[in-house]
Amino acid sequence: QVQLVESGGDSVQTGGSLRLSCGVSGATVSANSMGWFRQAPGKEREGLARRCRGGDATYYGDSVKGRFIISQDSAKNTVYLQMNNLKPEDTAMYYCAVYSTCAASYPQKWGQGTQVTVSS
Repeated sequence: QVQLVESGGDSVQTGGSLRLSCGVSGATVSANSMGWFRQAPGKEREGLARRCRGGDATYYGDSVKGRFIISQDSAKNTVYLQMNNLKPEDTAMYYCAVYSTCAASYPQKWGQGTQVTVSS
């Protein structure tokens, strides 16, 4: 079965950076559309970044464009999310996900999440 394990979440101050990791088993990241989304209390799920399988396209949410970067290490079968210039509104649970297609509205599988807290 596909499993995704996020790590790297932490508490940081405004303007800080974090690099989240997502170890994947049961699926090959290079052969799938992979992405990250977050969920904050009282808010709906927000897609952050998505890499289409084959590397033909990469998409970012408007709120994080220019600050977050999605990448992967095929040898480690791991997906990353580099987050820079963090803001308090970035506080949320962050999830790594596999999508059936790059255009899918909802993730096919996701992990347990990792908490990111940004203080003023």
